[in-house]
Amino acid sequence: MANVGDNASTRLEDVLLIPQSISDINWEEIDLKTSFLNKTLSLPIIINAITGGTKRAARINAKLAKIAKNYNIPMAVGSQTIAIEIPELADTFTIARQENPAGVIIANISAFTKSDSMLKAIDMIEADAIQIHFNIPQELAMLEGDRNFKGVIKNVRELVDNSPVPVIAKEVGFGFSKEAIELLYNAGVRFFDISGAGGTNFIAIEDARQGMFAGSFNSWGIPTAWSLVEALSLEIPICVISSGGIRTALDITKSLALGANYVGMANWFLQLVLNNTDEEVANKLDNLIYCLKASLLMCGAKNIFELQKKPVIILGQTKDYLQARGIDTSLWSARN
Repeated sequence: MANVGDNASTRLEDVLLIPQSISDINWEEIDLKTSFLNKTLSLPIIINAITGGTKRAARINAKLAKIAKNYNIPMAVGSQTIAIEIPELADTFTIARQENPAGVIIANISAFTKSDSMLKAIDMIEADAIQIHFNIPQELAMLEGDRNFKGVIKNVRELVDNSPVPVIAKEVGFGFSKEAIELLYNAGVRFFDISGAGGTNFIAIEDARQGMFAGSFNSWGIPTAWSLVEALSLEIPICVISSGGIRTALDITKSLALGANYVGMANWFLQLVLNNTDEEVANKLDNLIYCLKASLLMCGAKNIFELQKKPVIILGQTKDYLQARGIDTSLWSARN
């Protein structure tokens, strides 16, 4: 049985990689390095936005920042709105930069935030990029949530025009459709974190605390696999981060094989730091990396570029959905 706040599936189970029994590769040749925002990363993994604003959140962000530094991967902080409104809470976010002064740190605000507050969020953590998050279903599920979303594209365009760093459009667990991505692309956004359904379900969370939907919208959203392929099917020059219920090395490999540039993980890292000693954290991360390298080798690929040249088969509900959306999945393995 799924926990409150969890969706049933990312539909990544419908994505099949082709095992290659002949793989003329030395383990030492496997290279997971990539680049992001002109910085070299050791892994195509991003610690996605989690928390901030409390003493406990500060401790969590400190631990996450140390992981980001030790493994040379980016980290996004949680929504900084509270620290903009209450400046004495800023240190629960700035701890991320203090622990990882040379790493990639990503700021986080609502897509409805004004430019002056966006700049405060960026300056607060000397951010390399900023996520602007979209969470209409969550707001509607909240008794006290926003109800007026008029003017969001205009505001996004202003944020993009005024930001000194790249802007990442980020869903919070309900997935972007290709229509939404086109609207945001036309507003100047070039980075997208799809955050599809299959991970944390904020409608279910809000309903559990006397929300507005009484369980009737718990299945709302576009599963991660569907949203990812929708984004990539547009064939426009964008960077796509696959997130939303990514839990295993195989989930990561499937996302990358489909064409994602990077993979974002939030709950996996949160549970890692909450439930493990420092030694256990290192062991689990090292095992994730081992399994990720193993999956590439078993697909006959030495790196992410080669992996994305390998055939991918899309079956089941994902194939049916994408075909209904006018996306020909039979061509996916030959897209490059």
